[in-house]
Amino acid sequence: MPLTKTCVIERVGSLDDVYRALDAQLGLPPHFGRNLDALFDSLANDVEGPFAIEWRDTVAARAALGAPLFDSLIDLLREVADERDDVTLRLEP
Repeated sequence: MPLTKTCVIERVGSLDDVYRALDAQLGLPPHFGRNLDALFDSLANDVEGPFAIEWRDTVAARAALGAPLFDSLIDLLREVADERDDVTLRLEP
């Protein structure tokens, strides 16, 4: 079994920060559309696993992004982890 890649998301001030972290560490496909639907599709179908997403400083990220956007992102990441047996999600305050 291949080693699990780990993407660390931290010091988030904008949605672009999240996209940049995921792209730099997991390699989102060139056709990634920089929206939440495209993010789900890319993580669920295009990024080769196994991989883990570790989001640090979630309290600060929620404040920076706003609760609705942050909650949507967390729901999206949880759904990807639920759908794929080779993806894990860790959230740290």
